[in-house]
Amino acid sequence: MLMKAEQSSLVFIDLQEKLMPAISHGQEVIDQSTILATIAGLLDVPVLGTEQLPEKLGPNVAEIRELCQQTIEKHHFDACPDGLIDSLPEGRPHIVIGGCETHVCMLQTAMSLLDAGFKVWVVADATGSRNEFDRDVALDRLHQSGAKIVTVEMVAFEWMRDSRHPRFKDVQALIK
Repeated sequence: MLMKAEQSSLVFIDLQEKLMPAISHGQEVIDQSTILATIAGLLDVPVLGTEQLPEKLGPNVAEIRELCQQTIEKHHFDACPDGLIDSLPEGRPHIVIGGCETHVCMLQTAMSLLDAGFKVWVVADATGSRNEFDRDVALDRLHQSGAKIVTVEMVAFEWMRDSRHPRFKDVQALIK
C-alpha cells in the first residue's frame, strides 16, 4: 500500500529544545524532520506536533514549531489520550509519524493510532532516541505491529507519485 498525500497527515512527536541534545544524532533527526515538514507544506499535507511537558522540556525546536499547523501539549507518553486523534483532520487515514523518543512517546502514539484504525508509516530517519539500540528495537516492534517503516525520500516520492508533479523540482531540491 502506498501513501497518498491527499489522505495523509504528518505528526511529529516531541522534537523539543531541551530533549534534542540528548538524542543520538539529534541534529540529523531535526534536519530530516524539517525537510519532511517542508515537503508536507508544499504538498498540502497537514503537519501536527506534540510537546511533552513543555514547561519542563521546552517547546519544539523552532524549525519544527514554525512548520506545524497545530501543536498539542501532552502529559501522557502516548499523545492520543491528550487529544491527538481529535485534532487530526477528517478524511486522512494515513498517518506519517516521526519524533522522539522512538521507544517511548513515538512508539506508544504510533501503536495507539494503529489500534484506532489508522494506517501508520514511521519515518525512520526522522526518529530518535538517546540510545540507538532502543530506537532500533522500537522500529522492529512497530514493523511487527503493522506500521510501515519508511524514509523521508520514500515519503516524498510516494506523495508526489509522478516526476511531472507540479512540485517535483521543489521537493527534489530539498532532498538533494
